[in-house]
Amino acid sequence: MAHLHTEPGQHDHTVGAYIVRLDGDEPRIVLHRHKKLGCYLQFGGHIELDENPWQALRHEVREESGYELDQLTLFQPRERVRSLSSGTLHPVPVCYNTHRLGGNHFHSDVCWAFVTDEAPRHDVGEDESSDIRSFSRSELLEPTADEVHASVREVSLFVLDVCLYRWERVSSDTWG
Repeated sequence: MAHLHTEPGQHDHTVGAYIVRLDGDEPRIVLHRHKKLGCYLQFGGHIELDENPWQALRHEVREESGYELDQLTLFQPRERVRSLSSGTLHPVPVCYNTHRLGGNHFHSDVCWAFVTDEAPRHDVGEDESSDIRSFSRSELLEPTADEVHASVREVSLFVLDVCLYRWERVSSDTWG
């Protein structure tokens, strides 16, 4: 989807997914090389006008990684709001940040973290990057890892160091 806001200083809302694979010798964060930016990022994209953030995440993860959310287990802090009497409760994100995307345009990105021990069920979408790579913790710290965007590296390390061991694992199907 194209940017909804095109005037200087405006913000588009986006979603992102950090996915940890556990089916190898050590945990690995799975990232893809963004076609336009040329660096490795989490999977994600724009929240469309007719979507809430979780709905956007569902379709972006499917398009960009080939995963269905039912293949992924969500990380959630143990202490959190668990229900609301009205409205839609979304999972707690691992990170919610705003960053400049060239010139004077911004993305406000809500990101969640997941774990899986299986390969994606589908191929990535036709217009999406097929350059997908998994990174161990030590690979993220290597000097040559500058191809991973700095903020993505920081969040990835938090997911590997904290979420993986301290956060609760919750079914992704729990959320609408």
